[in-house]
Amino acid sequence: MGTAREQLLILITTPVYLLVIGLEFFISQARKQQAYTVKNTLQNIYLMLLNGGLDFLFRSISIGIILSFFYDHRITDEIPNPFLYWLVLIIFEDFMYYWLHRADHYCRLFWATHVTHHSSPQFNLTVGFRSSVMEPLYRFAYFIPIALLGFRPMDIAFIYAATQTWGILVHTEKIKKAGILEYFLVTPSHHRVHHGSNTLYLDRNMGMFLIIWDKMFGTFQPELSPEQYQPIRYGLTKPLEKEDPYNLVFHEWKNIGKDLRRKNLTFRQRFLYLFGPPGWSHDGSTQTSTEMRKSEVAPNQNPGTE
Repeated sequence: MGTAREQLLILITTPVYLLVIGLEFFISQARKQQAYTVKNTLQNIYLMLLNGGLDFLFRSISIGIILSFFYDHRITDEIPNPFLYWLVLIIFEDFMYYWLHRADHYCRLFWATHVTHHSSPQFNLTVGFRSSVMEPLYRFAYFIPIALLGFRPMDIAFIYAATQTWGILVHTEKIKKAGILEYFLVTPSHHRVHHGSNTLYLDRNMGMFLIIWDKMFGTFQPELSPEQYQPIRYGLTKPLEKEDPYNLVFHEWKNIGKDLRRKNLTFRQRFLYLFGPPGWSHDGSTQTSTEMRKSEVAPNQNPGTE
């Protein structure tokens, strides 16, 4: 289930992706930076195909039935001005995606799905395709308010795909800073922070297209220079022990199962092992990102800088 606009977007972006990935790979090889490995790239493709297949299968339900139901029962009329309609839709969709992404980081149940996107120890354009496999099963729920306010489901899907294109292209180390864009758009610098496993960088810069939501809601962190803070370490705070196709997708679900099977837990403790922030533990054996930040010495940074 798709639209002519989405098909056109795919036709335009596919050669762009191939071009910029090829260029990034060539520059990395010329500089002997080892930004790509065969194993990591194949993992990224594998996770992309799983996500894309599930998205395709579930799309007729999430868009064709659920979002269409709420659009048919919308509480306001559509915005008549086409320019204003699309502008408001871009802003509204990006705002709701911010909260989707934030929930993925602050609720362990959703982190178990999203963790696949963060498990790569490398950071390159193909990591942008390293998808949260099962996210299509619940992503639509965050777009229900948009449909209720008079935006057509297929338009919501198109704008999500368009902003996701930007979200893929910021997965690179080759662009250091983007000038004035740093103030209001998500840039490669902002997104490098998001993928960092350094304590200061955990659960920061959740936006896909606009960085203003992070600045408004307290999750913004600029990328710091080596003089201010340690170099970015990509991947998870605890790297995967096994990277087989099954464990790559389900390792955090397995960890949740182990925690829920602990003996003598209260109902509240079991609830927090499932819905609390990743890293929460009843005995302090593991820590959340907030707890880790409290124990780290603050770096030398100027909050007013980008």
